[in-house]
Amino acid sequence: MSMSAIELQGKNAKQASRALAKLGSQKRDAALRAIASALLSDTASILEANAIDMQRGKENGMRDSLLDRLLLTKERIAAIAQGVSEIVALPDPLGRSDYEATRPNGLRISARRVPLGVVAIIYESRPNVTVDAAALCLKSGNAVILRGGKEAYNSSAALTEVMRRALRDTGLPEDCVSLVSDTTRESVGELMNLTGFVDLLIPRGGAGLIKHVCENAKVPVVQTGVGNCHVYVESTADFDMAAEIIFNAKCSRPSVCNAAETLLVDAKIAAEFLPRAKKLLDTKHTELRGCPETLKILPDARPAEPSDWEAEFYDYILAVKVVSGLEEATEHIAKYGSGHSEAIVTNSYDAARRFTDEIDAAAVYVNASTRFTDGGEFGLGAELGISTQKTHARGPMGVEQLTSLKYVVYGSGQIR
Repeated sequence: MSMSAIELQGKNAKQASRALAKLGSQKRDAALRAIASALLSDTASILEANAIDMQRGKENGMRDSLLDRLLLTKERIAAIAQGVSEIVALPDPLGRSDYEATRPNGLRISARRVPLGVVAIIYESRPNVTVDAAALCLKSGNAVILRGGKEAYNSSAALTEVMRRALRDTGLPEDCVSLVSDTTRESVGELMNLTGFVDLLIPRGGAGLIKHVCENAKVPVVQTGVGNCHVYVESTADFDMAAEIIFNAKCSRPSVCNAAETLLVDAKIAAEFLPRAKKLLDTKHTELRGCPETLKILPDARPAEPSDWEAEFYDYILAVKVVSGLEEATEHIAKYGSGHSEAIVTNSYDAARRFTDEIDAAAVYVNASTRFTDGGEFGLGAELGISTQKTHARGPMGVEQLTSLKYVVYGSGQIR
């Protein structure tokens, strides 16, 4: 039986991953430098492809916040290229020994960092992910199969061709990086079942996509990206600081997974704080959806529906709930949070300690915006996503999280 296009792509990626694993860091870094340079020199053609996607997005009624995720500019391409250069500067994650021991019988054991092999990533309308994912995988010695959304296909295809050409020019197999041309649901199903070729599948996107992949994939999956993030303003908080934090967490870029979706406010300060926060949020025309207590203070807010507490809005919409204190805030987060990023604004050491101890999330903040949950902001370089699960990797998935361990054992004839 002949292979499908995606099966053949998987086979080629697996062969490329074996060749890539034999290369030292100098050759991998040289390829990444060539990619960064090519992105800058080919900016015009990339922008032409992105303009097609942007025009189609507007014709199809795509929201402004999603159009912003799709948009590439000369400055954004330069930033993407700079991100690749920053990945080059990261320490090589491969070959490092995480464990070394000499056993009483003389066996010398070491646990070495090795590539996973082939990483597949499913993502939506963010063309920068095309380059971030490829660069991180190359740095960690992995081949990557990219399956972007149809809204950004032309942009992703142009970026992928630039990277494949740079790989050819530096003597690496071009199939270290490939893009799935089929953007239908069928291609997602094929990737999820590409056992023998795909070593790890990473879905990035909405909750529906991630749930579908996690429940149906036959290949290993890392759950990432669902970001129902909260900011809790505790009774001792500095009001100006709290208002600035929630404004940044919600409004600086509402379409990303580390944006805040719910504001929790202590009942002791709600009457004074909420109007102050609303004044700032109004500058971005943010729609507030409040609990009954919130509506008493902010009568212009919309009544919150039960579904609003678990929603990722991807827009200038914020759910607001007045809570009796820290315990109710943590219970609300435990019920509705996605394990991504949660923040408390407080001047109480005890409240901060309790919050960081009790909240179960990949990132927990005290007096800072949830928008910092990002590989670059954490000093890890770019990332493939924010893992919200607890096995293998949690938080920003950088180069180290794209490796595994191999135990190497030297003996002198020992038998058991």
